[in-house]
Amino acid sequence: MRGATHAKWAALAAAVALAATACGGGSDSGGSGADGTVSSSWGDPQNPLEPANTNEVQGGKVLNMIFRGLKKYDPKTGEAQDMLAQKIETTDSTNFTITVKDGWTFSNGEKVTAKSFVDAWNYGAHLKNNQKNAYFFGYIEGYGQVHPEKGQPTAETMSGLKVVNGQTFTVKLTQKFSTFPETLGYAAFAPLPQAFYTDHDAWLAKPVGNGPYTVDSYAKGSQMALKRWDAYPGPDKAQNGGVTLKVYTDNNTAYTDLTAGNLDLVDDVPASQLKNVQADLGDRYINVPAGIIQTLSIPFYDPAWNKPGQEKLRQGISRAINRQQITDTIFQKTRTPAVDWTSPVLGEDGGFKNICGEYCLYDAAAAKQLVTEGGGIPGGTMKISYNADTGSHKEWVDAVCNSINNALGNNRACVGNPVGTFADYRNQVTTQKLKGPFRAGWQMDYPLIQNFLQPMYYTNASSNDGKYTSPEFDKLVDQANAETDTAKAVQLFQQAEEVLRDDMGAIPLWYQNGSAGYSERISNVALDPFSVPVYNEIKVN
Repeated sequence: MRGATHAKWAALAAAVALAATACGGGSDSGGSGADGTVSSSWGDPQNPLEPANTNEVQGGKVLNMIFRGLKKYDPKTGEAQDMLAQKIETTDSTNFTITVKDGWTFSNGEKVTAKSFVDAWNYGAHLKNNQKNAYFFGYIEGYGQVHPEKGQPTAETMSGLKVVNGQTFTVKLTQKFSTFPETLGYAAFAPLPQAFYTDHDAWLAKPVGNGPYTVDSYAKGSQMALKRWDAYPGPDKAQNGGVTLKVYTDNNTAYTDLTAGNLDLVDDVPASQLKNVQADLGDRYINVPAGIIQTLSIPFYDPAWNKPGQEKLRQGISRAINRQQITDTIFQKTRTPAVDWTSPVLGEDGGFKNICGEYCLYDAAAAKQLVTEGGGIPGGTMKISYNADTGSHKEWVDAVCNSINNALGNNRACVGNPVGTFADYRNQVTTQKLKGPFRAGWQMDYPLIQNFLQPMYYTNASSNDGKYTSPEFDKLVDQANAETDTAKAVQLFQQAEEVLRDDMGAIPLWYQNGSAGYSERISNVALDPFSVPVYNEIKVN
């Protein structure tokens, strides 16, 4: 899950006056008990909160609170469980009949029907709507007509979606996709009310969904206030009165506010505070495995970084990074050196395996030789770009560059390149303006090996920001998706991952634990396998 672009929200201001927003005014107590409000650190989303146009973490947090889809991922196990789906039936893994539970409404009173899903998916897929997650609808028959690779659409809706009756619709895919139902908990597949289309600007200003919370107000650069929706019909009702998401451009400031009693929850403890967090918070510090991997993306869109033979350059850079030393000294056991492009939370049966091998092991001599054989670093110096607003990336980027420089015997081989806010950074990423490797983190949308590989590395995929492309990789992913035997599908995905390794299409760094800290004011705090707080279960003491 990453980022996207959209014209309807203006760019974020270059600096946010925290003293006037998230840091001022003492504790935001928000009352107590079942009606008490939780205050939590946050960052402005890159785009408006359209489900099919949000594929970055901050916007995803809100969508997870205000929407419920056909499936929902269990907050403890990550298992895809039925939410609005009464049943999803198929006999061939290509044609699916989906029955939507009756009795669900949006918070504006509109009924959630089969049409709510079909219209939303057609909107998300259509080229004219410029939705970053359009790619997720790519397996539905007719997608090529509403979202052609070249030229203008020749249809308004996908032929593979049909409303059968009020609560039933059918989906026809272009090929077998045995795990298609498991993907339907992802926010891009959320239903939308008719108000989304009839007054789109009003909806963007104050999104209306069908989840346990409603958006009460949003002041960009300051905070978003969400309130519990008391009429929410689902089983996972909010255990608090609401959540106030406060914008911070430095998570060190957020941590300081937490320890000072001015904030209830920080869901990304900065690296610089890890040495203090146990003493500061005790058992109110959470450190658990999560479906997150950090990588360095390569700008294949830049001819200087896309020449024949440069796979050796990329492999050499990877071997110049002392992952173990960096995770030990900077991240204090909240990161684990990566050995593949997925996550240990998948388990061996789910596809986790040491695919990277020696290319993810530090070896200065081998690194130097590979970089030389690969033609050397373009321009003599590589700049690793990262968003500077969290305060947590500079340390590890500097450490990675120091490791590379030491291995190559050249103190100018690598430097860090900080870029403003997360939104500013994502805008540069998605418009291909970065000239060297850049920080990339992937937080799984659903716990399948397919989700770690296809969105990031398949040709023209939704989050393939580096524009890596490989016909062999794509072919193996297609074969894996069509395989109805889960074990065989996993093996095919691993073969695709081996292609990615040989190309070093991105440099895996480490797996990230979910880390959070919370105040004495709240309890029952947990992170889900996606490293997102389970906001609806938090209780205010």
